Amino acid sequence: MQCLGAEHLDSAERIPTQRQWRPQIYRKCTDTAWLFLFFLFWTGLVFIMGYSVAAGATGRLLFGYDSFGNVCGKKNSPVEGAPLSGQDMTQKKHVFFMNSCNLEVKDVRLSSTVLCVSSCPEEQLDTLEEVQLFANTSGSFLCVYNLNSFNYTQIPNADLLCPRLPVPPSKSFPLFNRCIPQTPECYSLFASVLINDVDSLHRILSGIMSGRDTVLGLCILAFALSLAMMFTFRFITTLLVHIFIALIVLGLLFVCGVLWWLYYDYANDLSIELDTERENMKCLLGFAIVSTVITAVLLILIYVLRKRIKLTVELLQVTNKAISSSPFLLFQPLWTFAILIFFWVLWVAVLLSLGTAGAAQVIEGGQVEYKPLSGIRYMWWYHLIGLIWTSEFILACQQMTVAGTVVTCYFNRNKSDPPDRPILSSLSILFCYHQGTVVKGSFLITVVRIPRAVLMYVYNTLKQKNAYTTTAINGTDFCTSAKDALKLLSKNSSHFASVNCFGDFIIFLGKVLVVCFTVFGGLMAFNYHRVLQVWAIPLLLVAFFAYLVAHSFLSVFETVLDALFLCFAVDLETNDGSSEKPYFMDQEFLNFVKRINKLNTRAQRNKNSLTSEEGTELRPL
Repeated sequence: MQCLGAEHLDSAERIPTQRQWRPQIYRKCTDTAWLFLFFLFWTGLVFIMGYSVAAGATGRLLFGYDSFGNVCGKKNSPVEGAPLSGQDMTQKKHVFFMNSCNLEVKDVRLSSTVLCVSSCPEEQLDTLEEVQLFANTSGSFLCVYNLNSFNYTQIPNADLLCPRLPVPPSKSFPLFNRCIPQTPECYSLFASVLINDVDSLHRILSGIMSGRDTVLGLCILAFALSLAMMFTFRFITTLLVHIFIALIVLGLLFVCGVLWWLYYDYANDLSIELDTERENMKCLLGFAIVSTVITAVLLILIYVLRKRIKLTVELLQVTNKAISSSPFLLFQPLWTFAILIFFWVLWVAVLLSLGTAGAAQVIEGGQVEYKPLSGIRYMWWYHLIGLIWTSEFILACQQMTVAGTVVTCYFNRNKSDPPDRPILSSLSILFCYHQGTVVKGSFLITVVRIPRAVLMYVYNTLKQKNAYTTTAINGTDFCTSAKDALKLLSKNSSHFASVNCFGDFIIFLGKVLVVCFTVFGGLMAFNYHRVLQVWAIPLLLVAFFAYLVAHSFLSVFETVLDALFLCFAVDLETNDGSSEKPYFMDQEFLNFVKRINKLNTRAQRNKNSLTSEEGTELRPL
């Protein structure tokens, strides 16, 4: 009988009925196939991590290495067939080129012998006697390792085993810890050959590593600015919104001006000879054009929507009241940020290992070179997709948690007695039932984010947190939730959709403000080392990081706002305000909705009146 009853219930469920919008007590797992797919994808990422650790050598990129396969500043293992490999270089941390003034590239490798030395010669050495004296006084041996300093002036072929004379004065620069010659003629030749003939990926990675302190400082700045913006939105007022918009306008114009000024400075610099400088100049032109277009679009939107500021402030205050019922929602970005930082650090470490993955091969003279392994390029693409998908998944988990908390508090009849631990309840529902839905949603956003220009409309539809809010209410899968949310919102979009959109726009401007100030700091910092590093890519990474950090903090308000909008639509759909079916919304929220409806009605009446007047003027006599 129970089985027959279950079959009867199943058949009844197949009959299309109107969706019952209520938080579900009994739930089932949704989109489990996507959770399994995500597990398989991460299995591939773990394989790439293990492969990069086994085959890569990040130390070669970070610290530099000599012609015999020894990493400078490290204790090395011997390479079979290379007698000068496997040496202890813990005291020799600098990379020295024996022929730095006459570098040549033959068969994609440098013709000059490279050594690890304890210090760079800061004064010019004209004779072998001076080279010998420098070795005895500083302990830095500039000839090959198997030649004793005593024999620098004794054996007849010492000039072939020692650097070409004169040895120019050099200084260590944090780009592979190389000894960079300081004389103008040697510096120009050295940089043009060494930097221009390095692989593009290694130039980018070296730019990241040489500016790692700057990148770290800018990330801390982005974190501090995001915290400041979160507290600004928490205590929002009309005056603060006006100040905030003024800062946005000034920041956008200022960053655009700095980008165009830097491009003009590069374009009129006649001493530019290096590929790094040319690449920086091209990237600056691209940044300037893109930022100008974005600035123009945002300024137009700000001007068009300026009359909605007061209502938007009221809406954000309603949002803050919803957050006040669960104040620990403001701490959600902290654990999201911590998880994102851990994942990004791991991702960058694997990227560096992949960039240095290669097999050691012994060539003539007992020297060692590293050949890139096949298939590495495809691993980089897989690794990049993993960065976007996993980052979206982490952010989506936060959005799902916040949406579930808002739903639990909204659909509570007794507002004076809020539910116990709504955040923990929302987290447990997420991890027990709806991880597959979050995986599917983040994957669709990732797929659509890559060809963003082509599928912008679909991206904007899927990006909304309303699908996650619907899942938190009804316990349905991602596509069903997105469809139900879109259908419901289209029926109730006339109430305060425009105010809700402007609220989201104000929150988006907060993210833009964080990115503007972070990028400006990056432009000023990276411009001081414009010659020996490609800083366009590190600047892009910093801007991407700043936006994601700001998004992880401010998306709390964005998610609460969108969840309130959907809950309000559900409330209108299922209740009529009577004693039998009272609204779930509190009186303050209801009064705000009534004011919005009055303004919309008045605006519609004015529009109809204007249309009627225009029709009267054009009516023929």
